[in-house]
Amino acid sequence: MHECGTPLWPCAMTGAAACLAGFDGISVVIHGSSGCYYYPATLLNTHLYGTFILENEVIFGSGDRLREVISDLSGKGDRIAVVTTCVPSALGEDIREMVSGSELIVVDSPGFAGDLEAGYQAALAALGPSVNPEQSGVNIDGISLADPFHEGNIQEITRLLYRAGIPVGTVFCRDRADKVKTASPFTIGTNEDFGSGVGTSLGGTLGIPSLRTTLGKLAGIFDHADTDPVLKELDLQEERLIHAGDKFLRRYEPPRVAIFAGAAYALFAADTLKRYLDAEILIVGTRNDLPEQPGGQYRVEKLAGLEAVGRRITESDPDLVIGSSFERSLCPDRAFVGIIPPFRGQVRLAHYPLAGLGGSLYFVENVLNACMDRAP
Repeated sequence: MHECGTPLWPCAMTGAAACLAGFDGISVVIHGSSGCYYYPATLLNTHLYGTFILENEVIFGSGDRLREVISDLSGKGDRIAVVTTCVPSALGEDIREMVSGSELIVVDSPGFAGDLEAGYQAALAALGPSVNPEQSGVNIDGISLADPFHEGNIQEITRLLYRAGIPVGTVFCRDRADKVKTASPFTIGTNEDFGSGVGTSLGGTLGIPSLRTTLGKLAGIFDHADTDPVLKELDLQEERLIHAGDKFLRRYEPPRVAIFAGAAYALFAADTLKRYLDAEILIVGTRNDLPEQPGGQYRVEKLAGLEAVGRRITESDPDLVIGSSFERSLCPDRAFVGIIPPFRGQVRLAHYPLAGLGGSLYFVENVLNACMDRAP
């Protein structure tokens, strides 16, 4: 059981928009009120379309407004995807009946249908991805526009695959729309919260141990691959991580940490801090459900509300908080590192990863600097 209160995590409608808008060649229409449009448009930082239905259309039907928006988009070459929000879904409007067209993608993903990940999966299912057994390379999985690290993750994993001589297949979900139907038979992940389930998974890339295991599986599948340059880079850079951690621990006590994020990133943060800084992990609060329950190494709870998060921070009294601007607002006097949106009061232009080798280096670097800045 978990507490809610002030919600911290986007709804299914936003997740569906994040999936669909990640593909070039799809125009995404948010069928709902202006608020239901502006929230995902702002969070995803991408161009969306909206019907902006009003009170009278709620009463008399929104078909005319939806047909008008779709008519304006028709003929521009993109497929059109309609994502329904709470009001039209509650009214039971049949979108396909309102608008004819076999190419129309309809995702019934109102806020009450679940959280971000549920909408993401519903939209991906509507696209109907398929594998081409002859397609070379490996798909990159777990990419979502809602993740502020998604561009950095793509760049980092593409870089590592290139060094190993392995081409990239389809990037789910940040690619051309036509590549949804021609995915590679094999996939590696960057964020398990947004796994596509397409192809055979060869593992994840969050954290150096996971990355090493995945590289071993890639070497076993792709005879032409040469993963040695990447493995040598991992060894060299992990030595730097260990040295930086040891240097920190000679001056300071291991940090006492409270972590709040999506499940995959939260557990990555916990494992990384435990491995390199001998951190005491006080609480791992996840925004979403865990794919599988960890074996008891950490205290893990789903905490979807700000009030519950605030209580856990007060109870655990951490030195370091990992999370979003919500968590930072609750404890401005503690060391803080952000790994989940929103990131308020910051300008973010560069594409930093959390996946791959670069992700581990970036994360530990930020933690060390944050802790030293707050040290007495």
